[in-house]
Amino acid sequence: MLTTMQGTLLTAINYFFELLYILIFIRILLSWIRINPQNFFIQLIYQLTEPILGPARALLQKSALGGKGMMLDFSPIIAILLLQIIKMILVSIIQLL
Repeated sequence: MLTTMQGTLLTAINYFFELLYILIFIRILLSWIRINPQNFFIQLIYQLTEPILGPARALLQKSALGGKGMMLDFSPIIAILLLQIIKMILVSIIQLL
């Protein structure tokens, strides 16, 4: 049985990760269109997602799939998968408390 605090914490975790997924999706869409990089909201989205996408991009470049010659950036997919794993671990820990 979940306590009120656990339920609140789980809700906050769900909202946090949903926000990250939405920001990553927006960043994917922004990569397809030409937009002013000096825009405040664009800079904010890049600042919020780069700490997640940067390490995922570095992982891909070190792997056999990666490299600078790739036409598509698969780092958002890797980042979302890793975020899902982290979310599942956090939820499991909170439910055990």
